[in-house]
Parts: sequence; C-alpha cells; structure tokens
Amino acid sequence: MSDPRPEEVTFAARYLIAGVGALVEPSLPDIPGIEAFEGTIMHSARWNQSWQATGRRVAVVGTGASAIQIVPSIQPDAEQVTVFQRTAPFVMPHTNRPVRPWAKALYRTVPATQRAARLSIYWGRELFCLGFTRYPKILKRAEALWRRHMERAISDPVMRAQLTPAYDLGCKRVLPSNDYYPALAKPNVSLVTEKIIEFRRDAVVTADGGEHPVDTVIFATGFHVTDNPMFGKITGVNGRALAESFGQTYLGTVVPGFPNYFQLTGANTGLGHSSMLLMIESQLSYLADGIAKTQAAGGRFEVRPDVAAAYNAELQRKLPKTVWGSGCSSWYLDAEGRNLTLWPGFTFDFRRRTRAFRTDDFVFSADG
Repeated sequence: MSDPRPEEVTFAARYLIAGVGALVEPSLPDIPGIEAFEGTIMHSARWNQSWQATGRRVAVVGTGASAIQIVPSIQPDAEQVTVFQRTAPFVMPHTNRPVRPWAKALYRTVPATQRAARLSIYWGRELFCLGFTRYPKILKRAEALWRRHMERAISDPVMRAQLTPAYDLGCKRVLPSNDYYPALAKPNVSLVTEKIIEFRRDAVVTADGGEHPVDTVIFATGFHVTDNPMFGKITGVNGRALAESFGQTYLGTVVPGFPNYFQLTGANTGLGHSSMLLMIESQLSYLADGIAKTQAAGGRFEVRPDVAAAYNAELQRKLPKTVWGSGCSSWYLDAEGRNLTLWPGFTFDFRRRTRAFRTDDFVFSADG
C-alpha cells in the first residue's frame, strides 16, 4: 500500500518571508455529537462550491464578519435560516456605493481630485483611531447611529434586545452591512441566542432544550489568530517554535531568535479602523531595506531581544487603555488575555516606525 503523505521537499534560502496571513486557519467549536450529523457541514473559509441554498434548512453558527455576508446571500433561497448568536455585534451602515459617471469623468480630467478623495477617506478613517485608542466616549455617537440602523430594520422588541451588544462599540470588530438586519427580519430567518449543546442526526440542540431541524450547518466561527498552527511549524535558533515567541515580535515583522525571518501581518499589525494594505506596504518597505542593509553587513541579522522587549512592553501598556481592553472577549486576545492582534495607534505612526530598518536594533553577522 502506498504512503498517502506528500513527499517532503527541502528548500534552502537566505531569507524567509512568511506571508500566510492571520485569518487562514478555521476555528471550529467542540460540540458533542457533531460527528453524528448527517447533513452538510462547512466553515465559511472552506466553502463547498457545489452547495446550493435552495430549499435548505440552514444553521449559521456565529455572527461575525462572515455571517453578516452569508445570511443575506442565502436567505432568499433557503427554506429556513437559523442564526445562532453567542454575542451580538455592532453592525453599522455600509457606505459603499458605485462611483458615479460624473465623478469618473472628473477624476480623469483632474487627477488631483481623485487623490483628494482618497486622502479624505484615509484621514476620515484615521479619526476613528482617536475613539478606539484615546477617547472612547467619542464612539457613543456612533452607537446612536448603530441603534437607528438596527431599529430601522428590526421592529420586534425581543429581537432588538437580542441584537443589542453588551459591550462598548469597537471592543469587538465593527461590521458594515446594509442587508444583514433586514435579512434577520424576514419570516424564514430566526435568531437563537441559547448556547448550542449538541448536534443530532438532523438537528441542533440548544441549552433551553430547543431542537432546531437543519440539513446544513455553516460555521462562521472565525479563525485561529494568536494560536495559528503555522506558528508551531516555524522554528528558530535552538529549535524554538515561533508559537513560543510570537508575543515578542518587533514591529510585527521580525522576531528575536529567528535570524533572517520576516513576517507580514504579524503580531499587533491588525487594524480596527483602516486598511491592512497600509500596514503590509509599510512592512514590505521595511523588509526590503532590511535585506539591503543585511547584505551590506554580512548577510545575517537578528533583532536584539532588549529592543523587542521594550517595544512590546510599550504596546501592552497602551492596549489595556483602548476600547479593545474595555472588558469584552474577542479574537483579538490570546489565551492569557493579551492583545497580540491590533496596532494601538495611527497607521501613519506605524509607517513612520517602519520607514527604515534601524541597524542599531539588530545584531549582524556573516552567513554561516
């Protein structure tokens, strides 16, 4: 019988750049009886392309960023959609819209107007950072906007109460959607807030004894972020796994004990207010400068442990004072309650810090 395992291939390289991303490895709940369920089971990130919602009785487990996209898209075709909610999210109005023909013509004729529009969007998003990191009371105005948005679509007082978060806006990921709340109000959609305790052959059972018949279960339950399995597969000096050192990452990009290693979207590079492309572009510039300076200095670098320790101590002093440290439970936090996911400041500050690969922060040596 042949060995089904793929053949191992070894590559030698001077530098390793990990660009696997944070939202990659699905997180699945451990619920009794799941192996007995006879219908379709899939995670939002492992979608069965042949599956169709038409005539299905679907359980959507979770109410995060994936769920608010999935529920409205399957609701028109499904016989029944049951949304199992553990924590109510803040779902805000979505400002996305087509660019009008007159605006396209203006941008073509006067390119500076397009740059001005992009700058206004950028600085508008940066203002959110003030609420998230320094002045959380600012976000109370946004909560009023959320409430109007929710109550415009939901008239049932019981469902309104179920959809009202019990934490400050921003503590968990803020979600933009114009069709999630209207989808919940449809007659073929129900919202369940009781804990799931068991799967049966053709149903989901909740803590109140309710049995919900379904033929499809869609897990919109997020990802392993601070405990990504990939972290156990990358080892540095003396065989130490990245999983043991992830919390020591410097500028989200380099790690003590991991020479010539760069990581994109590493620890504390996530954003709650702007585009991750800004962070990735900053990191790419940083690592390009790092490779050039390392080549000139001998071919091998390692970030100084004291530099990384001071940097992370600074972050962990700031993060508990932000809205993300205001008491809710979220995937931003690791098992010890540390926020190793988000950047506690403006994107332009991260870009400033990564503008140059500061040689004083590193120990250089010759390849060997």
